[in-house]
Amino acid sequence: METDTGPLDLWEPAPPAFVHALPALLEVYTAAMEPPAEQLPGRRTIMEQHARHPRFKAVLAMQPAEDPVGPGADAAPCPPRLAGFAYGFHGHRGQWWFDVVTEELRRRDPAAERRWFRDTFEVAEVHVHPGMQGRGIGRALLERLTAARPERAAVLSTRTGSTVARRLYGSCGFVDVLPEFSFPGSPDQPFAIMAARLPLRGRGRRRSAGRSRGWRWTG
Repeated sequence: METDTGPLDLWEPAPPAFVHALPALLEVYTAAMEPPAEQLPGRRTIMEQHARHPRFKAVLAMQPAEDPVGPGADAAPCPPRLAGFAYGFHGHRGQWWFDVVTEELRRRDPAAERRWFRDTFEVAEVHVHPGMQGRGIGRALLERLTAARPERAAVLSTRTGSTVARRLYGSCGFVDVLPEFSFPGSPDQPFAIMAARLPLRGRGRRRSAGRSRGWRWTG
């Protein structure tokens, strides 16, 4: 696919390759989210567990490898760079996020729980490296991630406020289900729970799911 600054490869790794690539994925996650360093081991464990969920799917956005130019042009090509990633899985009872959100929805709006959470794809993470943001990569990841899913709806959580992420999700058809919700243990970090019918509305252009040339996290 083409972004505002050039071509980009989208790769859909199998769960073992996704787990093997976690060091690189966490670098993007850290740059984008700036979490406390002590939280990173727990985040890695969560992502490893997510890779075992049913109907898991991940998408990695890679800048293609470049052939060297100028002096030393006979050297090996520069390796591809990870620009961003996204992943999700089928949501169901027994998963922490799913259970916490649906419990609150049954309390506030039972009809919304029935409308959106009877057959859902949970978009767990969408992150683009700050140096690559604003180029359409987040939209490309989201559209590829949700393409051809069998579920009726996609659901996710994102920080409240007029953020770039919320505007992206809204442009793809996501609506607020819980406009402000705090997860257990994080009362000072409100999130919006959003949902959209599948397939998403959007203008994505698809390409085959191949492996980016030179990408070293091959599993």
